[in-house]
Amino acid sequence: MNQAAPTASAPDALAEQFVRFAIDAGVLRFGEFKTKAGRMSPYFFNAGLFDDGAKLGRLAQFYAQAIVASGIEFDVIFGPAYKGIPLGATVAVELARLGMVKPFAYNRKEAKDHGEGGTLVGAPLKGRVLIVDDVISAGTAVRESIRLIEAAGATPHAVAIALDRQEKATEDGRDVPWSAVQYVRKTLGLKVCAIADLAQLLRVLQLSDNFLQYYEAVSAYRTRYGVE
Repeated sequence: MNQAAPTASAPDALAEQFVRFAIDAGVLRFGEFKTKAGRMSPYFFNAGLFDDGAKLGRLAQFYAQAIVASGIEFDVIFGPAYKGIPLGATVAVELARLGMVKPFAYNRKEAKDHGEGGTLVGAPLKGRVLIVDDVISAGTAVRESIRLIEAAGATPHAVAIALDRQEKATEDGRDVPWSAVQYVRKTLGLKVCAIADLAQLLRVLQLSDNFLQYYEAVSAYRTRYGVE
């Protein structure tokens, strides 16, 4: 399957292209799905379903364009296990194709006690580190990445994700008035670059006859659980 590269440069246009791509790829689905917070969501985004070379390569193009457009400066790319490993690797390849060659590293879930040992693999973590992952759902995975990066003597600087759900986080089973992305920005002090967010997803649904049937349910969900 040949996939055309994303061509839009404006953030909204790039985001809308990405949403359509995610729907076409079966990665963004509509129905009833239970979230980690126990909510019934009318949509579900599963980056693990970017499951062939064409989809993964095009996904990396979207990440790279969003990262470049964000203006975020960094020295090393870090892909946290497990989903972040192929994402970080393919994004590093695509950025290199665009002339931005950056070292890449990732971690193992279990420490290796032979060979080079340890939990980190790839380039040394130095300077400002960009974490590449699919979504930020609670900030827990980001905190673990921060711990690994700081233990290596580097600076956790930014996170690049595919979709910002713009949804209230939960603490001790209660909704709080900020999202996981806002928590990462304000509390953990990291910059966040998202290819698309829920507001942009809704705009695609609203403007397309094919997706309009899903708009009301997703819009109602955002009214109940969304943050600005």
